[in-house]
Amino acid sequence: MAANHLNKRKADHIELTFRSQLSEGDSRFYYEPLFAASPDHQTLKETSLAGRILRAPIWISSMTGGAELAGEINKNLARAAQKYGLGMGLGSCRPVLEQKESASDFKVRNIIGDQPLFANLGIAQLQELKKANEAHKIKELIHSLDADGLIIHVNPLQEWFQPEGDKYSEAPIDTVKWVLDFAQFPVMVKEVGQGFGPKSLKALLELPLEALDFGSFGGTNFSLLENHRRSDLRAEEWKCATHVGHTSVDMIESVNEILLQMTEAGKTSPVKTIIASGGIKNFLDGYYAIGKLKHAAIYAQASPFLKYALQGQEPLDQFIESQIEGLKMAQSYLTVK
Repeated sequence: MAANHLNKRKADHIELTFRSQLSEGDSRFYYEPLFAASPDHQTLKETSLAGRILRAPIWISSMTGGAELAGEINKNLARAAQKYGLGMGLGSCRPVLEQKESASDFKVRNIIGDQPLFANLGIAQLQELKKANEAHKIKELIHSLDADGLIIHVNPLQEWFQPEGDKYSEAPIDTVKWVLDFAQFPVMVKEVGQGFGPKSLKALLELPLEALDFGSFGGTNFSLLENHRRSDLRAEEWKCATHVGHTSVDMIESVNEILLQMTEAGKTSPVKTIIASGGIKNFLDGYYAIGKLKHAAIYAQASPFLKYALQGQEPLDQFIESQIEGLKMAQSYLTVK
């Protein structure tokens, strides 16, 4: 039996040899095959976020799949987060503010257990609450969902492209600071597909945030998505602006430079965790981003999680297992240059 298996494997090797040649390598890593046992003997280093433990450095980014699917998606993601020790951000919780019966689609604490869970509101909604002197509704939202904290998503370019988009009444940084002034809960700030430039990163790195989530250029481009929804002349004339933004690599370089400048000035950033997201296509992209950042970091994805969550629990679990197994391999044999 063993001999037959060996012969089959060798035959496969001969057949596949000419289809298994690559001319380009991944130049981001040193491959060091001598210093670790097989990856299945490895464990990933635990990290913490909002006082809870992540068993893998993976964050499930906020997303939506349409109102009628939100509940199923969130429950599938929460089960996976609990099973594999990940953290999760809910999609925009604006529906909960406007219709309390929508809360059932977002209430997953009983599923996710002790893993980090964050509610999510956009700058425009927060500015409306500020103007109405209704900060208490933010606290009530977090309490009602039993969330650990709040994600503030910043998306002025998306709103500008959106035909029915919200208008900001003040600079987003002022709204973020307003929330931090009264927040007795962890706060995370993220972009949604264009990322942050150096000036914005510096401003955020000076604030007491639980996490700064890149939401960088290279993943789902919501400005482009909204432009596709337009039917007027602007759809063609504005298309050039959908290319505006900063990649994760751009932002890693900016963050490292800002942190170095702060260190040289005798300061440290109060931001606890950087979340590299946007254009993170696979576990190697995530491993590279974490390795390059000179700060506590994890990585995040959205669309792959959405894709498999829509397919069901088993495909979603298999996707996450492939990520974790890949990270263990990278930890065993790859060093970030």
